[in-house]
Amino acid sequence: MRWNPLDWLLSFFALDLGIDLGTTNTLVYVRGKGVVVNEPSWVVVEKRTRKPLYVGAQARAMAGRTPANMLALRPIRDGVISDFEITAALLDYFIGKAHEQSVVPIPRPRVVIGVPAGVTEVEMRAVYDAALAAGAREAYLIAEPIAAALGAGIPVDEVQGNMVVDIGGGTTEVAVVSAGGVVTARSLRVAGDEMDEAIIEYVRAKYNILIGPAMAEELKKEIGSAYPLREEKLAVARGRNLVTGLPEAVEISSVELREALSGVIETILATIRDTLEEAPPEILADLMERGICLTGGGALLQGLDQRLSEELRLKVWVPEDPLSTVARGAGAVWNDFRRYEKLLMDTQAFLPMATTVSP
Repeated sequence: MRWNPLDWLLSFFALDLGIDLGTTNTLVYVRGKGVVVNEPSWVVVEKRTRKPLYVGAQARAMAGRTPANMLALRPIRDGVISDFEITAALLDYFIGKAHEQSVVPIPRPRVVIGVPAGVTEVEMRAVYDAALAAGAREAYLIAEPIAAALGAGIPVDEVQGNMVVDIGGGTTEVAVVSAGGVVTARSLRVAGDEMDEAIIEYVRAKYNILIGPAMAEELKKEIGSAYPLREEKLAVARGRNLVTGLPEAVEISSVELREALSGVIETILATIRDTLEEAPPEILADLMERGICLTGGGALLQGLDQRLSEELRLKVWVPEDPLSTVARGAGAVWNDFRRYEKLLMDTQAFLPMATTVSP
């Protein structure tokens, strides 16, 4: 990459960021400050021109409530970019928010972005280019399981093996890491979104009521569980009766919601088992001592750690603030870049494009 005096000057003032570009939420970690942005990965655009009008929390609040000339959408699907231009606008907005307290009026940060372990080269290129289009002067990618492990405080560059299960909105990342690399990994496009869809389908089938994704997510957070609770809970689901077409509310129990989520949880369990079967015996011995680290928004589902522990016969532990582990891990790379550079994904083939970015 050719030397640019402006980039050299900005290196003293611009921020170093770690970004979890998630299907449901985007989190931005600033070195020395922690997570400063945690907002939904939603954008409201004008239908005719596709011009972004609202981004983040404001856009999420408008989902299902937009006028005819607007469209609320999520440009990240299953952990990868489905709409390049809208994703660039999303990143530009979040990078700008992170720089609100910076002394540099025009953000030109260095960024490390977490991507699914099973990402293709085309999908990697889309994330890399979107970061540059959003104003980053340098962009690097890191596999989400590695980032999650770093964010959880796991010494990933040690020889001993560790397993990370990161359940996000669009993907579930299961990986065994050792000596700074991934020994074996599975990327499953079944996660929080599929849990919401399972709840929607259950309520429709049992009560003939159609609820929206926001209602399903609220039920999941309030009474969703993967393991029997000491005291089962009740919540009210509000939607439209499919026979009368009128609004209707029905009371649902945590037992019913556990039944609704059972299929998704079994799929995640099967993926973890498959990953364990591929791991060398020496790694399994390490896991019997160290257990499995459960991260991501899915780790907040009540009793999921207990369910996994019982089924897999291994200790399962949840780090502090599991939702932000990928962002914190991506940001941790900047604390010692020389040490962690080997953990980054190979983007050398993309570098020529970086030289064409205007200062």
